[in-house]
Amino acid sequence: MKTLYTEIEPFQIHHITVDSGHTIYVEESGNASGQPIIFLHGGPGGGTGPKQRRFFDPDHYRIILFDQRGCGQSSPAGEIVNNTTNDLINDIETIRKHLNIDKWFLFGGSWGSTLALAYFVKFPELVKGLILRGIFLSRPFELDWFLKDVEIFFPKKYEKLLSFHHSINKQSLVTDYSRLVFGKDTKLAEKAAHAWNSFEGSILKLTYEDQKEAPTINYPEELARARVQLHYIKNKCFVDGDVILESIKKLNEVPTVIVQGQYDMVCPPQTADDLYKVMPHADFRLIPDAGHSASEPGVTDALIDATEIFKRYS
Repeated sequence: MKTLYTEIEPFQIHHITVDSGHTIYVEESGNASGQPIIFLHGGPGGGTGPKQRRFFDPDHYRIILFDQRGCGQSSPAGEIVNNTTNDLINDIETIRKHLNIDKWFLFGGSWGSTLALAYFVKFPELVKGLILRGIFLSRPFELDWFLKDVEIFFPKKYEKLLSFHHSINKQSLVTDYSRLVFGKDTKLAEKAAHAWNSFEGSILKLTYEDQKEAPTINYPEELARARVQLHYIKNKCFVDGDVILESIKKLNEVPTVIVQGQYDMVCPPQTADDLYKVMPHADFRLIPDAGHSASEPGVTDALIDATEIFKRYS
């Protein structure tokens, strides 16, 4: 079973100013002359961290991480103005040009898989290969599953999500949480954001260990994450998943690995299977004892194995 590489630090950090006042945090680690690979984080609204550098052999890869608009160390935190999927695709292109990269590999999980596929559809000639986990394409049934149907498996956790505030209704969940998270009462907004984020966090893995100590809550970070995610979900993530699938059928094949947890409750396997149907050349790894998290042993093993396989491609 493959495990994460040892911890490393970036050798270069960039703060790239794009449009509408957004500044994008970008870091490079590993081998400055190595194969370039960009990590596309999840969410929408997530961010990058030191652990995500460790999926890649630092002696081989030029590892590029960046925080999407409004996320992580990009600024302004939680900003949703001019924050769409197309803006993010343009930012990825800005990063590629800023770093003088001709072609690169894309590594994306969950929302990051959506972004990787959307970028691939727009710029297929720039993509050397795809490593994708927990596939999400923001189609109506996928959003309905996460926002409504998943209650079937997690009734108590879903009840907690609904009971945070008397104004929340299952049929208008995103609208109701958006009203709180974008409201003028900052303390209520931060607590609502934490409640929203915590629900997804509580269903990521197949199994959970009880935490001995409650984690420290960074409420401003929670608020920024929830603002971006709710903004995207309200707008169907600014993508048409069916169009992406149809577009991929027409593109030339590139090396692709799809990693999917069999019991993924955030992004169920149906979407990964639909993607595999239009990319039958892909190496499809269905992990029998995993949910959605990249940190589950079987998923981690498959992802690192994929990065090892991709060393063959120049």
